[in-house]
Amino acid sequence: MSKKILLFAPAAYNLAETTRMIEIAKGIRANESANKVFAIQFVSEGGKFEQLIEAEGFPLKRIEPRITEEKIAHIIAVNDEEKFGTVYSKQEMIAKVDGDVAYLRELKPTAVITGSYLSMPVACQVGDIPLVWTIQSTWLKEFFASGAGVTDGITFAPLKKIANRVVFWVINLWMWYGFINPVNKAAQHFGVKKYKPILDYFRGDITLVAEPAEFSGIQLPENYFYTGPLMADQDFPLPEEVKNIPRDLPLIYFAMGSSGTSKIVAEIIESFRGKPYRVISPVKPLLVSHQDIDIPPNVIVTDWLPALQVNKIVDLSVIHGGIGTVMTAAYAGKPVVGVGMQPEQVANIACLVRQGFAMRIPKSKNLAEKVQEAIEIQLHNEDAKRKAEAFSKRMEKWDGPKMAADLLYEKFGK
Repeated sequence: MSKKILLFAPAAYNLAETTRMIEIAKGIRANESANKVFAIQFVSEGGKFEQLIEAEGFPLKRIEPRITEEKIAHIIAVNDEEKFGTVYSKQEMIAKVDGDVAYLRELKPTAVITGSYLSMPVACQVGDIPLVWTIQSTWLKEFFASGAGVTDGITFAPLKKIANRVVFWVINLWMWYGFINPVNKAAQHFGVKKYKPILDYFRGDITLVAEPAEFSGIQLPENYFYTGPLMADQDFPLPEEVKNIPRDLPLIYFAMGSSGTSKIVAEIIESFRGKPYRVISPVKPLLVSHQDIDIPPNVIVTDWLPALQVNKIVDLSVIHGGIGTVMTAAYAGKPVVGVGMQPEQVANIACLVRQGFAMRIPKSKNLAEKVQEAIEIQLHNEDAKRKAEAFSKRMEKWDGPKMAADLLYEKFGK
């Protein structure tokens, strides 16, 4: 009997999403029952992290139309609120759905697992294929409607209620104009259901929430399931200069994922100059447009690193709040300084602030100066260190890849 095909559809220009998909696939491969039933296939429209998929031994279909580096840069700029615009035109989205549908009809998968491959949910509707989302709770209406962490400092209840509504309205406008409007136009073109309300876009036949239940504490809707963290576990090399970094000063890990804003990254790197600590920073891919930057002598700038391994040896993590960097810092039990580039990242950092071991710095004027002030506080914050270690112990009880594999087997394997 032939195996059932699970099709993984990551946005392969996003490191956290690609590695989440890979970790679920590895969980299936390690699960004896699931591995007997499922065959794994990946599909990608483009992105530099396609190589990670193939490096793990999974088959990859490079689908047409491909997205260019220019389009990826545009998507990231819209996502990071550096540009107000729409990521795809109506015709671009229709062409993408067409390509997806053709492949789905050829492959006939049992289900599709995605994270932010924009056209695939519409294609699944057209092809009548079950869809599995892999998200975090900070994408859910229940979190954004409560102010997304932005309003946590408001103590006067009536004012907070008004602020929550304003934040929710702004986030919905940003999501609709930047991402969901072209998706809905394509859905209308193909005669399938549009996504209203907007955040219902992230509702699958089942939805995997890639975090421990303690992270945000939200009560999940029906068919949403906490899996625990799905963190990158790729074999990125550890450079000799990182292995041999002196331990005479506090160590800081500064990472902005795969979508950080290069200008902000460069400003923060410059602000480390002359400070009484050393910095390990895997931001080299983000400094392509700032190659003339003079790296301070107390900073090591590298390509991608095994993030969890490095987080465990440092004293503090300075991160952008992408779910991968947030989960890794929390799992390592380290205090955090967070600089969110966009609403979801701000919300992720807010969850750690609520746990008592993070400080959130708004993306605003004098950002680098404010980051340095927060670093000084967090390096000497013993309470934050205790709370980070305690939260890490709670996270250790979750096995994300195994739980995700078990859920997929329960839903589609029997």
